[in-house]
Amino acid sequence: MQIHTLKTEHKNRAHVRIGRGGKRGTYSGKGQKGQNARSGRKFRPIIKELILKQPKRRGENFKSLQTKPALVTLAIIAKNYKTGEKITRKSLAKKGLLQTVGKKNPQIKILGTANLTAKLIVEGCTCSKTAKAAIEKAGGSIAEGVK
Repeated sequence: MQIHTLKTEHKNRAHVRIGRGGKRGTYSGKGQKGQNARSGRKFRPIIKELILKQPKRRGENFKSLQTKPALVTLAIIAKNYKTGEKITRKSLAKKGLLQTVGKKNPQIKILGTANLTAKLIVEGCTCSKTAKAAIEKAGGSIAEGVK
């Protein structure tokens, strides 16, 4: 099937031009007087009314367009990871520690002050100062920006 072979199910019907004389009585089906009976009448579109009623982009109801990173605590990481394992977006998603949005894994930020005993390698995740200090104290390393 191609676009030039498509046919409409119902033919387009031309609108009837009312108020040009003819067999519709004295008012031509427009009633009496008022805005509706006038030629060239203009109504404000309903969509404009709805747009004006919407709250504008300010105040507490405005949601930022920037996506916030998913937060993962060191305590959760300490339970689920062993020495020498890499912490990446994919590994966190496989272990069920963060939710994927569609097919994309969100940005990750590691927080917390838990005592780590395992040496972990963190890749592609941002860390808070305390989490970074705890990971490096345990002998792990952080490679930020790697995806």
